[in-house]
Amino acid sequence: MTTLRTYCLLDNLQPQLAAYVATTSRAFLPVPHVASLWVEIAPGMAINRVTDTALKATQCQPAMQVVERAYGSLEMHHEDIGEVRAAGAAILDGLGLKEDQRIKPAVVSNEIIRGVSPYQAQVINKFRFGSMIVPGESLFIFECRPAAYAVFAANEAEKAANVKLVEVRPYGAFGRLYLSGDEAEIDAASEAAIAAIESVTGVAEK
Repeated sequence: MTTLRTYCLLDNLQPQLAAYVATTSRAFLPVPHVASLWVEIAPGMAINRVTDTALKATQCQPAMQVVERAYGSLEMHHEDIGEVRAAGAAILDGLGLKEDQRIKPAVVSNEIIRGVSPYQAQVINKFRFGSMIVPGESLFIFECRPAAYAVFAANEAEKAANVKLVEVRPYGAFGRLYLSGDEAEIDAASEAAIAAIESVTGVAEK
């Protein structure tokens, strides 16, 4: 039986997140302000059928497909949100599931490090694919499950505050997000990210 871990529609992909996805994608690159659908399921191999269903039903393009042993993740985007909604409907129909059967996400951990030291900034910059963190900035570190909801947190944080997207990992056991910027902006971004996750409805993870 397939479990719908994540089903998340972003109506307006923010510029930094779009650039980040494009940097890490090996497929079709999204541009800012397109609509974007993120789906995560278990078992992982079933995501291949999900991708096939969405592509044959719509004109959407995939930026990412990740197939792991436990989970499979997919991103689909299009400038017409109607196409993205249609892709989502086709996916749900193909799985025999409804949107309200997705797992309700939870914040696993979050913290703000204020005035990041130069050495810690260097460590973070070594593994990041987004913007570089500068010593003295504040850093918001966020973790959630299911993993793909990290992009929803990132998108809403970018809408709410003038921050830099350092890293986002929307696959695996947990999703992770790193944002940097001025202290007040990071405070606003953290509140938006947490509120975004808490706003999503669904069923409890077993």
